[in-house]
Amino acid sequence: MNPTIKDVAQKANVSIATVSRVLHNLGGYSDKTKQKVDQTIKELKYQPNAIARGLINKRTQTIGVLFPDVSSSFSSDLLHGIDEFVHSRNYSVVVCNTDQDGKRTLRYLQLLREKQVDGILFSSEMLKKEYYDLLEDMRIPVVLISSRSDFPNVPYVKVDDYQAAYDAVDYLIGKGHRNIAMISGTKGDPIAGTPRVQGYRKALEAHGIAFDSRYLVYGDFLYESGSRAMETILRKVPEVTAVFAASDEMAIGALSTAAQHGLNVPEDISIMGYDDLRLARMVNPPLTTVRQPLHDIGMLASEKLIDMIESGENARSQICAHSIVERQTVRDIT
Repeated sequence: MNPTIKDVAQKANVSIATVSRVLHNLGGYSDKTKQKVDQTIKELKYQPNAIARGLINKRTQTIGVLFPDVSSSFSSDLLHGIDEFVHSRNYSVVVCNTDQDGKRTLRYLQLLREKQVDGILFSSEMLKKEYYDLLEDMRIPVVLISSRSDFPNVPYVKVDDYQAAYDAVDYLIGKGHRNIAMISGTKGDPIAGTPRVQGYRKALEAHGIAFDSRYLVYGDFLYESGSRAMETILRKVPEVTAVFAASDEMAIGALSTAAQHGLNVPEDISIMGYDDLRLARMVNPPLTTVRQPLHDIGMLASEKLIDMIESGENARSQICAHSIVERQTVRDIT
């Protein structure tokens, strides 16, 4: 038989409540008592029972995290921040891969309901009304990451995508570029697609550069689509001197295609990304990009969610600062 909390209390000669307080770091006991309980737990090899604990405090100490693609570098960088903070607060993470079109989202939300998670981090997808209604029925808090919604009591943590894209194109124009193409994310995506295109167009307008629809090609934020989009750009508008991609993965795909066409970056063409993934530092040449602090965003969103779980109060949304990271893929032609 596995030892119980009652066994620990009896052997340590303390109450069950004291063992529980030690397990949850709630205080109200001496250092000597804590050492005695910790030693007894080790001797008995006691493992807290999450189900039994949940019956007492109505929590499972778990949160659900939904990503559209858990294998992406974007999700990986976010998850590092989430995992770091969540475990510092003695919670565990259940990660769900909803797929790019969100076709598994409802199924995973139902699964998380059955698992009785205490809260949900919802990343990089629109919070549709059917999702929101189910979350309302679950009566648990949710925080959006790199997304936003108009639903009440649903805070978000993200960068200003419009301004970040504007600043990226403004940076390229400051380096002397005027024939600037853009590889956008998914067409019509209201979260990271449309705002970045709007920022691109507004920066051109601010510098008196006419928008040319041939210079705007759509991808899906992933490597392969960036490679395909670059093929289209080189075929349709070979006079382009710079390309701004709405994700680092697409920018790296564009780098690969440029190399296949015998082009040197940045001597023949400049390429700029968006995200500042770890991959951006690894490619050759290292990628100039717009940095959104994904690790910090993951930590902040986790902190807001756990504070909501434990306080029962709503959190405020937060826009995180972006920055331009200069590496070696943009040439000054002024």
